[in-house]
Amino acid sequence: MRLLAPALAFVDLETTGMDPAHGGITEVAIVRVSADANGGEPIVDAWSTLVDPGRPIPAAIQALTGITDAMVKGAPPFAAIAAEIERRTAGAVFVAHNARFDYGFLKHAFARLGRTYSARVLCTVKLSRRLFPDAASHNLDAVIERHRLVVDGRHRALGDAHALWSFVAALYATLPPDVIEDAARRVLKMPSLPPHLPHDAIDALPESPGVYRFYGLNAHPLYIGKSKNLRERVAAHFSSDYRTATDQRLSAEIRRIEFETTAGEIGALLREATLVKALLPAHNHALRRKAEAVLIELPPQPGPPRFLEAAGLAPADLPGRYGPFSSRRAAREMLRHLAGEHALCWTALGLEKRSGPCFARQVRRCAGACVGAEPAESHHARLATALTAHRIPRWPHAGPVALREHDPLTGRTDLHVLADWCWLGTVSDEGALAALLDALPRPEFDPDIARLLLRTLARGRHALFDLPIRPPAAVS
Repeated sequence: MRLLAPALAFVDLETTGMDPAHGGITEVAIVRVSADANGGEPIVDAWSTLVDPGRPIPAAIQALTGITDAMVKGAPPFAAIAAEIERRTAGAVFVAHNARFDYGFLKHAFARLGRTYSARVLCTVKLSRRLFPDAASHNLDAVIERHRLVVDGRHRALGDAHALWSFVAALYATLPPDVIEDAARRVLKMPSLPPHLPHDAIDALPESPGVYRFYGLNAHPLYIGKSKNLRERVAAHFSSDYRTATDQRLSAEIRRIEFETTAGEIGALLREATLVKALLPAHNHALRRKAEAVLIELPPQPGPPRFLEAAGLAPADLPGRYGPFSSRRAAREMLRHLAGEHALCWTALGLEKRSGPCFARQVRRCAGACVGAEPAESHHARLATALTAHRIPRWPHAGPVALREHDPLTGRTDLHVLADWCWLGTVSDEGALAALLDALPRPEFDPDIARLLLRTLARGRHALFDLPIRPPAAVS
């Protein structure tokens, strides 16, 4: 029988709950299926064990799985079976139903031991959806019923792992192998590796947040990107499902990949923004356009908004203005959108120059400032109100603050030092923080970073703490 990979590890876990960061594993089952070298029937090796989760099992979970606190008492803790899990899944595609759940639990369990765990993951929910898009449901019970699978021990790890293997075997009994394998490749987002990259270039990347750089034949980067999962994002550049014209050019030119990890997405965004502007990679365009960025300023008396070039602005110039916008064109597009929402006048906004009614007035979308039907003062006040969401507030702290990011899988913590909507640097320990504060750089306004910080701080999802106020370093 043909398999979609030389080895498949069908994995199922039973747990104390749904949260991998705080839940415990109560049972693990792995059914490893390996292709026979002589083309015969696949070799199947099944293994399962109860696990002491180190915490009580909720009554509802006990009722669902049948695994009780008494059953796991005396069972090995996860630390005692971690090596066996690695051995049984090594070199195999990790196959699970709703794989994000099982894979996530294992990654967190390994992380609590100070170890990393990674595998190529195939989700059978996604595989079923791709092969049977018209099916009403793709949960495991529906898959079992639809394919008439015989399952012994539903809701126990070994029974469910065997059910997944039976599902894949049923696919090969009813569908052409090429159809199954094409669907699996798309679910796996398997990259068509560029010809000049080493065969293990993707596997060498971590599943961590960070920044990656593509290089060609010289030391100048072709492209710089960021991701919450470096391996997955880089692979997507070379997956046929995600291939763009830029990705196709990169595939032909790329010779090596370099990366830096961060503690989270914000650190990756900050690092990407600065690297792109410093190194000017050939295939990055949007983040290179710092010189085109603008802010909007409303004059105190009625009149059209004014555009201010962001380059050269000091942080003290930001409060009370609006933006930043990536370009004058982007700012004008925002004003057109506001005009449509609030019946504002295109002439009063400076979007067109004509006598008589503006275009919006002609299509009955303007309250009439252009023809005297609305006083200029009223229009000016309504424009100020409409722009409120884009207004840059004063920096809400007495001085610099640190934004904390923590990656629970690697244990890494980064502190991003911020002041006046500017990024002053990132450190990972108290010594580096003290050194940064002793030579605190003068804030330098960057419109992309300011946009990121305005958005991030408005959400209030990250811990901030005040830092000692120290004088900025002298500017030479």
